[in-house]
Amino acid sequence: MRRSFTVALERYGYRMTAVADGLAALELFREESFDLLILDVMLPGLDGIGLCRRVRETSLVPVLMMSARGDGLDVVAGLEAGADDYVVKPVDTYVLVARIRSLLRRATYAPVPGSVPEQAAGDASSPSGGDLLVFGDLTIDTGGLEVSVSGKPVALTPTELKLLLEFAAHPGIVLERHTLLRDVWEYGWDGDSRVVDLCVQRLRGKLGRDRIETVRGFGYKLRR
Repeated sequence: MRRSFTVALERYGYRMTAVADGLAALELFREESFDLLILDVMLPGLDGIGLCRRVRETSLVPVLMMSARGDGLDVVAGLEAGADDYVVKPVDTYVLVARIRSLLRRATYAPVPGSVPEQAAGDASSPSGGDLLVFGDLTIDTGGLEVSVSGKPVALTPTELKLLLEFAAHPGIVLERHTLLRDVWEYGWDGDSRVVDLCVQRLRGKLGRDRIETVRGFGYKLRR
């Protein structure tokens, strides 16, 4: 499977490096630079979930988790460890490529000028030329794509950042899970809402538990 995915993705123009076990992958990751990681949960030596945790200690590189059990604990554990998305084996190449493209777009994401409504924008402009949005102790620089809480910088993965910017563009407005799946994860079909729930959970851990409010039966909203 590793060889077949490598060949298939190289045909789409990606440069691939395939590693057979988690410990070797971690060593290689520390030595070289990668734009995206695809981690199988069942890697020998160090499994994909443990590897994802180790990667997240030092890097915000996009991570796509691959699991053989789409409704099992593996999916939840992988997302809690910091993965941005997951696919279930067996997976068609075109689905895998679509997820990769979406993750890479998030990694280079920049808000479209005017995408932040006037009522959400702060009174100040950032040195980067974007808006400086302030929600209590939370500050978002939409130009420099920097986030701080009480003046201290907060490191967010590309997916976490895009999700936060989506909330900041609609402060006080409830965003349904399927809307977030469409606009942040770019799912053109009904996806697994667990990716939304667990990414919100990770955001709360970094921004404060009360910043993003759950509206039961509907979705989430950013408190003004």
